Amino acid sequence: MNENDRSIVGVAMLAHAMVHTYELSIPILVTVWLDAFSVTPATIGLVVSMGYALFGLGALPGGILADTYGSRPLIIACLVGMGASFLLLSVAPSVGFVAVALLVWGAAASVYHPSGLSLISKGVSQRGTAFAYHGMAGNLGIALGPLATALLLLAFDWRQVTALLAVPAGIAVLLSLTVEFDETASVEATDGGTTDSKADTVSSLSELVSESKRLFTAGFAAVFAIVMLSGLYYRGTLTFLPDLLAELPMFDPVALGGRTLEPSRYLYAGLLVVGIAGQYVGGKLTDRMETERGIALGFAGLAVVAVLFVPASNAGLVALLSISAVLGFLLFLVQPFYQATVAEYTPAGLRGLSYGYTYLGVFGVGALGAAMAGVILTYASSGGLFLVLAAIAATAALLAGNLVRTRA
Repeated sequence: MNENDRSIVGVAMLAHAMVHTYELSIPILVTVWLDAFSVTPATIGLVVSMGYALFGLGALPGGILADTYGSRPLIIACLVGMGASFLLLSVAPSVGFVAVALLVWGAAASVYHPSGLSLISKGVSQRGTAFAYHGMAGNLGIALGPLATALLLLAFDWRQVTALLAVPAGIAVLLSLTVEFDETASVEATDGGTTDSKADTVSSLSELVSESKRLFTAGFAAVFAIVMLSGLYYRGTLTFLPDLLAELPMFDPVALGGRTLEPSRYLYAGLLVVGIAGQYVGGKLTDRMETERGIALGFAGLAVVAVLFVPASNAGLVALLSISAVLGFLLFLVQPFYQATVAEYTPAGLRGLSYGYTYLGVFGVGALGAAMAGVILTYASSGGLFLVLAAIAATAALLAGNLVRTRA
């Protein structure tokens, strides 16, 4: 990578890690809020869902703003907003105030993915490698954020913990302000077009409608369907996986030093850590093969994993660890592929809008995967859930395979 590439990737990695650190610290804090505010799980679940919903729904307007004002201001605003939201949490007098703080977090975090990925797609010459490092940073936040929050809660009150968690966002803001880079350095080289990346930006509702129609060609419509299916598989798999693992006899709670350890949680964390390798390999491969083919192969593998997961979990510890590692690897392997594919099917001037739609699909529509999984587990079984997940992955693989044939 050249100096401009490294600067962009460094800022994007830092911000991406922060977004997922805060995202996954919230479930750890939920267990504390239940006691602190004497509310029911249903109430706190609704409060948290509001913030998470805005995280997905805000991606589309975030993408429009990124196209209009550039990615750097949006990334800095994201970091400022997330830090401010955790400062608000530290002084929350009621669960209603918690809801407001989480809405602030959701609004701030929602602009990151369209702005950060737009920045990489337009400013970095080696997109695949950049997407690989970017994804790895996100996975570090996913895996280490909950761990850091849990460890801090051993030594501090939850209000002090949320205040301390705001500090990294402040440091990230200062670092981001000191780094210089050209946001559109690779537009001409990689997209074969003008360096005026704002030529097609959206400035009104009528333009949003017209540009969205232009954006949703047959190719991008298929990519959008794939990312929605990816979101459904992602949420449908990960939301209840800790509970499913905890039900296995091999993961019964263990008493150690007066504390009760849940081995299933460590397997779950390990699965997310393996995803770092998946992000790296997937990003590297986008520079070496057709991204559509990579998506097809990745989702075909996820379909097979879904079919085999329940039998493997009943076959012993080694089989379960093996299938879990493959699941974690493939689940994150596909992400750099579809991120790079979006860039190939969209004009540079609408790149923020295109990633806004992408993450509306991943986090917004994809959030329905959690509800889907809950309904299936309530009225059917884990075997039924994984068969549905296999069908979702197979559908995504077929759509990507059709893109390969169309492109050829």
